[in-house]
Amino acid sequence: MLKFLDSVNMPAQETTITRVPVFKIRPSRGLPRLNLRELWEYRELLYILMWRDIKVRYKQTALGVAWTVLQPFVAMVVFTIFLGKLAKVPSDGIPYPVFAYTGLVLWQFFAKALTEASTSLVVNERVITKVYFPRLLVPSGVVLAGLLDFAIAFLLLAGLMAVYGISVSPKILLAPCFLLLTLVASLGVSFWLSALDVKFRDVRYTLAFLTQIWLFATPVVYPGSLVPEQFRVWYGLNPMVGVIEGFRWSLLGKSPAPDAGMLASSIVVIALIFLGGLTYFRSMERTLADVI
Repeated sequence: MLKFLDSVNMPAQETTITRVPVFKIRPSRGLPRLNLRELWEYRELLYILMWRDIKVRYKQTALGVAWTVLQPFVAMVVFTIFLGKLAKVPSDGIPYPVFAYTGLVLWQFFAKALTEASTSLVVNERVITKVYFPRLLVPSGVVLAGLLDFAIAFLLLAGLMAVYGISVSPKILLAPCFLLLTLVASLGVSFWLSALDVKFRDVRYTLAFLTQIWLFATPVVYPGSLVPEQFRVWYGLNPMVGVIEGFRWSLLGKSPAPDAGMLASSIVVIALIFLGGLTYFRSMERTLADVI
């Protein structure tokens, strides 16, 4: 009996309670805004998404990264035969193969970014609905991964310039600026298309047609000088017009400088597309996991 009373009167052992922090993720209110701090915290995830996209793109392919060079090269040969030789399309005094490939290597980067980034959210549906991270990283990773393809295809362009004896000038230092404009345009359009594809799956079916029409509405295989001067400012509303003309001018010494009004129009449109696409994507991000 005494042992029982002693055991009852013994002080209870102290227990420590560990409090686990709880984070509540709520959709933002008001106007959508870009959280640069959050994007910087997830920068490693952006790298992982880019690297994963590169590995998956060429997995179990016989030619691998050779497709990056083969596609614009074959297109260059076809356009050289039918447009350069038969149709006698002018090339501003530049050998037509180099003229066409210079436009195609930049256009391929832009078109591939649109095609692959437009479906990136739907492809990553399982990840998006289970784990939180800035959804903006998904299409951004696809677009940035295309820079590797551009770099590989650019090596062939350097070889073509050497074969045809085209020397570079100090203007080549401006080439990265036009590549940056292409990157911004690709991101802006990709934000629009990837967010729209979540709600309307028709986007993926119309994109191939849109890309083909956009190609011939851009001075990729013909010079922008063919457009009458009074229409060049309006022609520059196509964001890729001034970019490709400027990229060709910075690389090829004989290429004429892009029309100032046309280039300015393209830059303004690129800025509007990027800001509009970013705003629309952030507004859709609030309900993205529910709609997808």
